[in-house]
Amino acid sequence: MIDIKTFMLVLAVGNIAFAMLMAGYARSGAVHPAMQMWKWAKLVQGIANLLAYLQSDGVALWMGVGTASVLVLGITLEAAAYCAFFGYQRWRRMLYPLTALCLLLYYLAPLAGASARDLGVMLSLMIALFSGAMAGALLRPGRPASALQRIIGVNNLVFAAAMALRACFSHASLGVVGGAPGVVQSIAYIAGYLLMIVNGFGFLLLCKEKDDRAMALLATIDSLTGLVNRRAFFERTESARLLAARLRSPVSLMMLDLDHFKSLNDRFGHAAGDQALCAFSATAQASLREHDIMGRLGGEEFALVMPGTCLTGALHAAERLRLAVQDARLPGLEDAYAMTVSIGVVAIEPGEHINAALARADHALYAAKSAGRNRVEAGQAVGQAVGQPVRQCA
Repeated sequence: MIDIKTFMLVLAVGNIAFAMLMAGYARSGAVHPAMQMWKWAKLVQGIANLLAYLQSDGVALWMGVGTASVLVLGITLEAAAYCAFFGYQRWRRMLYPLTALCLLLYYLAPLAGASARDLGVMLSLMIALFSGAMAGALLRPGRPASALQRIIGVNNLVFAAAMALRACFSHASLGVVGGAPGVVQSIAYIAGYLLMIVNGFGFLLLCKEKDDRAMALLATIDSLTGLVNRRAFFERTESARLLAARLRSPVSLMMLDLDHFKSLNDRFGHAAGDQALCAFSATAQASLREHDIMGRLGGEEFALVMPGTCLTGALHAAERLRLAVQDARLPGLEDAYAMTVSIGVVAIEPGEHINAALARADHALYAAKSAGRNRVEAGQAVGQAVGQPVRQCA
């Protein structure tokens, strides 16, 4: 079985190496503040491990207490990094006072006659406590967590349990026999080594996972309105259309355009125009179903796909949306600008390309504009002569 001094050296080299790796990564560009905190956490833990390795067996009690304090501070910084990374609120009010209380009890224990073994038990329990806190931050009970988070969280939880068992078996009053303490010590060593490796690479992967999500949002979401952008709209619409074709389910499409948007920009500036776009987007999203697809195609033009909805249902939905937009108000411009929208609605025919359906919806939108704006018009079906009544579903 590996001895404690060699184990401390392994942890010291590993933690300091991870700190240096993170420092080099941080120099490549802007990083999350939690990453800087995590870097210092690994460095402090590595220094504590190195101090523990350098200490001789007959070291003074105060030196052992000092080394343990540095280790606890490093683990606290790591827990703080996870809390900051996941955006938990008011974690400082809990974590830092808890650390201060634990260290205070640890310092007072020798004055109350605690032995070195008792201090070792206290240190194991403190490490178990903070590792359990990190597991809670990662596993996030009641909140969605990625597979990577669960792996790291379970690893922290196993280490917390191993350290708690180590503390129990180290307590002289248990009188354990049969070699169980050595097994528990081995489990604690293995869990500690895995914790260093999994937490080290895991935090880097969590940062990459977060960056990937941010890049995916930038690639698919319109930053001003929060709706999907043109490219993402076409991709999602095509998927919805293919699924509807297999299920023989209707799909309806709307083209929407804010009325007199250019005059709004000319009179009150582009900031007012952006405000109108955001207000329209918020109003529209409040009335949409989860599986509806709404995107900003450019400027003040928007498109909305409603899977599972026939033309009649889409016309009713468009009218509700038109009224909701008409009732919306822009702060500071209540009396100067009344926001309205014109809408063209069509049913996407089986096998029809989305561009062809958009062209028909655009013709209906133009008809709504020509008829006075702030209205809904149904487009002609494929092959239907102009002037014939628009076919609607029952």
